Amino acid sequence: MTYKIREDNNKIIIENIDHFEPKHIFECGQCFRWNEEKDGSYTGVAYNKVINVKKEDDSVIFSNTNKQDFNNIWYNYFDLKRDYGQIKSRLSKDPIVEKGIHFGYGIRILNQDPWETLISFITSANNRISMIKKAIETISERYGEYIGDYYGKKYYSFPTSDKLENLSIEEIKDCRTGFRAKYIANAAKVVSSKQIDIYDLECLSTEDARKQLLLFSGVGRKVSDCIMLFSMKKQDAFPIDVWVKRVMEHFYFKNDTKLEDIQKFAQNKFGEYAGFAQQYLFYYARELGIGRKKQR
Repeated sequence: MTYKIREDNNKIIIENIDHFEPKHIFECGQCFRWNEEKDGSYTGVAYNKVINVKKEDDSVIFSNTNKQDFNNIWYNYFDLKRDYGQIKSRLSKDPIVEKGIHFGYGIRILNQDPWETLISFITSANNRISMIKKAIETISERYGEYIGDYYGKKYYSFPTSDKLENLSIEEIKDCRTGFRAKYIANAAKVVSSKQIDIYDLECLSTEDARKQLLLFSGVGRKVSDCIMLFSMKKQDAFPIDVWVKRVMEHFYFKNDTKLEDIQKFAQNKFGEYAGFAQQYLFYYARELGIGRKKQR
């Protein structure tokens, strides 16, 4: 994609950018280290950098960065090379997904670090987003490297597998990870010892990458698909959590349906764009409460 990009006083500004809405991107369940500021912008940490993102009219302002970091990190991180207009055109042939696209029109799938994404989504199991974010923040503050201050707040990198490998399960649990601490400790040992090279999985097929991820304790089908979709460019992955199950049953099946049947249906229907369809449907269902069971 071609953009009009300019650099100005530690900021990168992209003018007339389509398919980019910070709220949709950072609140659609794919990332946990971004927080909204009082001015409506979002500040986050990725790849050992702190950046602030704000939408103003048809422009997006990336603050606390420069042209070199933008080209080397953020262009790929925010998936700016991809033509989301083409994806939406293909998926909009399905009237249900079209509604999801209209609602979450500014979603982009971030290209995150595989190690951090692995631990983040192990932490996400049976957990609320607010608690996941707090756990990741605590782990980073205690065991990551200090990056710097931004608007009065200190920011830290996500700790390496070598760092976490040397922690006890109790130390990890004390970072608000709960029962997931033992899974995090195990993952750190597996990655640190190169039993599984987490950074090589992107080179495998989706099915082979999934098989490797399922070898990690605490990683099931949903978590493995999240990791592949959000950090390994496996856009055909279709993670199914409670909200996706509800929206699929609500619109496509009309009754309780096995996860395997939903998975097969989604893969056949959306193919290589399944991951994008999942994000539009997930955000649409969760924000509007679609398929939520009535409380007695």
